[in-house]
Amino acid sequence: MTAFGKLIRTTAFRLTLVYLFLFALFAASLLAYFAWNTRRLITEQITTTVNVEIGEITAIYNRRGLHGLLTTMGNRALRPGANLYLLTAPNGQALAGNVGSLAPGVMSVQGWSETAYRRFDDLDKTDHRALVRVTEMDNGFRLLVGRDLEERRRLFGIVAKAAQWSILVVVVLGIGGGIFVARRVLRRIDAMTGTTKRIMAGDLSGRLPVGRSGDELDRLAENLNVMLERIEALMTGLKEVSDNIAHDLKTPLTRLRNRAEEALARSGSEADYRAALERTIEESDGLIRTFNALLMIARAESGQARGNMDDFDGADVANGIHELYEPLAEDDGMTLQVKTAPAPIHGNRELISQAVANLVENAIKYGKPEPGVEPMKADAREILIEARREGDQVLLSVTDHGPGIPEGDRKHAVERFVRLEASRTLPGSGLGLSLASAVATLHGGELRLGDAHPGLVATLVLPARAGGSDRLAAQTQDVPQKAA
Repeated sequence: MTAFGKLIRTTAFRLTLVYLFLFALFAASLLAYFAWNTRRLITEQITTTVNVEIGEITAIYNRRGLHGLLTTMGNRALRPGANLYLLTAPNGQALAGNVGSLAPGVMSVQGWSETAYRRFDDLDKTDHRALVRVTEMDNGFRLLVGRDLEERRRLFGIVAKAAQWSILVVVVLGIGGGIFVARRVLRRIDAMTGTTKRIMAGDLSGRLPVGRSGDELDRLAENLNVMLERIEALMTGLKEVSDNIAHDLKTPLTRLRNRAEEALARSGSEADYRAALERTIEESDGLIRTFNALLMIARAESGQARGNMDDFDGADVANGIHELYEPLAEDDGMTLQVKTAPAPIHGNRELISQAVANLVENAIKYGKPEPGVEPMKADAREILIEARREGDQVLLSVTDHGPGIPEGDRKHAVERFVRLEASRTLPGSGLGLSLASAVATLHGGELRLGDAHPGLVATLVLPARAGGSDRLAAQTQDVPQKAA
């Protein structure tokens, strides 16, 4: 397709042609109305003037008779101008006036008519047009008074020529403007098309160009760029997850195989086989927990869990998690406390409970005071679960007094399979904070990691349910799966 053919097929050019046609039609209609009105006004002026003259001539005839009428007609016929006069006898003979010839039958019909005529003093011997009125007087005399229509014709011609030039200018400017607009839009569309082709070829870093005009194409490009950034982040996350799964699951799978092979190679007792099977089951449970956590993260990030939203109190979730994990914390030498206030939420109770449970498990595992460091606080081994409402937000937080997470590592800590240096020697998959962050994002909130001086404050910030003073949904049992 040629460049011109591509240009005229653009939507901008076609819209310009449509608006050009409508504007030209409007301009032509306006000029036609002006010309018609001008013609009507000139005709009205002619008829008024002719009626006045006929009244004056009739009055002279009534006062002075035929002699005075002939004298008046002769004097008026000699005046320069476009007025026409003719007086005929009952037999049709012309007695006075400046009309040399008329179309046949004009003098035989009284009233108004538009006719062709010639004057006595015309040298070109061409017919002219005039608007005349024929009146019958006493004794069969007929009087014709009229006016030449050349002025009306000229004015109409001027308007018609102006209309032609106006429409021509409108068409030329409209087509020129349409080509300019279409080329400008086409240039931007071609730039967007080139970017999309690079993206389809695999370069997800490409972004659509955004101008400074702020028009609809710029707004579209901005929205598409946001979408592309989200797609790039998802694709990058998918690649990282694939790499991390291949790397992090290889070790436990290798241990499973080695233990099974060792159990088969050794001719041990039934107790040895049983111990090997128990260790295999333990490793398998860890793998299952990892895959369950990945599935829950995928559900949260894809938005599939939005169908199970309900109204409930975040305080009930905090109290349930406290009751469930208090024995586990005590066995690990920690103290689990809870502090709650009404915190109305509309969301997926299962996922939010799982997210809070992950934060508590992390606090139990990593929130102990550092070995060899004297605790500065009496409650150094205390973990606090809080649920409260602040304005239009609900905060579900877990606070410990362990080594915490350095500020520079907090953004990296919520990624999948990420385990910081201090936690590499402890069991876990590195998915707990990632799941909590995905759950917060699903509900339109965020996961905040702060400093407890010392320790870590992990807070789920969620939108509060509207009408939080209404009766909250009945509490149900929260049984989270381990995913930390």
